[in-house]
Amino acid sequence: MTKKAIKSPNPLVQYLQKEPAEFTKSDIIKYILEQEVEMLNFRYAGADGRLKTLNFVVYNEEQLDEVLSSGERVDGSSLFPYIEAGNSDLYVIPRFRSAFLNPFSEALTLDILCGFYDKNGDPFEGSPAYTLHKAHETLKEKTGLEFEVMGELEYYVISEKEPYFVTDDQRGYHESSPFTKWEDLRRETMLTIASVGGNIKYAHSEVGNFTVGNLEYEQNEIEFKPSPIEDAADQLLIGKWVLRALAYKYGVTVTFSPKITVGKAGSGLHIHTRLMKNGVNMMLKDDKISEIAQKAIAGYLKLAPSLTAFGNTNPTSYFRLVPHQEAPTNICWGDRNRSVLVRVPLGWTGIKDMMINANPLEKSTNKNYSSKQTVEFRCPDGSADIYLLLAGLTVAARIGLESADSLTFAKKTYVDVNIFDEKHQDKANELDQLPVSCWDSADELNKQREQYLQYGVFNEMTIEGIINQLKAYNDKNIREDVANDEEKILSLVDRFFHCG
Repeated sequence: MTKKAIKSPNPLVQYLQKEPAEFTKSDIIKYILEQEVEMLNFRYAGADGRLKTLNFVVYNEEQLDEVLSSGERVDGSSLFPYIEAGNSDLYVIPRFRSAFLNPFSEALTLDILCGFYDKNGDPFEGSPAYTLHKAHETLKEKTGLEFEVMGELEYYVISEKEPYFVTDDQRGYHESSPFTKWEDLRRETMLTIASVGGNIKYAHSEVGNFTVGNLEYEQNEIEFKPSPIEDAADQLLIGKWVLRALAYKYGVTVTFSPKITVGKAGSGLHIHTRLMKNGVNMMLKDDKISEIAQKAIAGYLKLAPSLTAFGNTNPTSYFRLVPHQEAPTNICWGDRNRSVLVRVPLGWTGIKDMMINANPLEKSTNKNYSSKQTVEFRCPDGSADIYLLLAGLTVAARIGLESADSLTFAKKTYVDVNIFDEKHQDKANELDQLPVSCWDSADELNKQREQYLQYGVFNEMTIEGIINQLKAYNDKNIREDVANDEEKILSLVDRFFHCG
């Protein structure tokens, strides 16, 4: 029987007729030599969350085999501030499954994401990507479940103001061209991310749009499909790089900054999660949220105060986490409720066949789409360290699954009202609150550090380094110090404009 051809927007998948998880060193060498690739890039993220680059000219097969096998040295202290300069050398070793054709280089170039290794050849314990790997392996070992996630990448495009087809302020949600000006950039970004291995669900314009002077700010969002958690982290990292590179080509700038002005929609990085077993989504049972899902939610809520240390990492994060901005402040969960920290989005359970109603000529397939159900964690933003945030969520899910009181805790923290409404103030007063500054977030991480250190998932160096970094902002009273002073807020926005 002839093997069915694999179709993919990824040129390597097309050429090798293999899924990325099956890529080997010989596959990479074959592609480079047969396609006459001129350059090879090693890529990796530092503590700032941005993609770094180490370039190689391709000479011959022997050179390729050597560099793909042994990797190269880098200065870890320049990438991770908590590494001492006197003992800072690290190896970077390519992960072949992550290889992709660089969509921007004039010379034909292959890029590969790398892992960090220490002087003994062991995975570097302080690497965020390795921390995520350990978190996921521990979850699988202790619970028998696997974690899939996807992110919603929100961003603003900033360009010169145009005088025609202007959208009303803060009314940009799902707007279309010509009222949205950067649909072409969004569309090209989607196709480019798909070509480098991203698993895109959809994209659209978002609520936020406004003008300041001669500048126009337009908010957009690109949403991914659920993927194995380590792949999902890679996709978000690469997705941000692609978007910035294309914005540069278009002559505009983009920002993932959580808040860029007073009174306008901020940009989040909502994370949708689902626990899987043997390919089956375990978040539902009998068309209702399962006990497994409720236990995981309880874990998210229990660790929520300290999860901000990974997901809300600069002072502007805490200007977004305020009431009445569709961003959470209370530690609670609910169904289809955007005022909560953990939301259970509208699912496809127990409903009529809507396709038949919309298309009377069709026949029902009786297909069940409930496997699409996810649970959304809503407080992170574009400043997040993606790998550490997802590692923290994985730890939280495991703790929720392991704790005897999780179902009781979930019941206690469930809300079915808008807790920002004054008539529900009594309910809001019963709930714990998220931190209000980096300083508070650091304190919460210090209180809950043992949860992350358990089973050797996180290490002391990383936890202590993050605490010190957050404390260094000295923003304990930032809301009182800055209040509604737009000039001071904009000064902070400018400082952290290219966060993440």
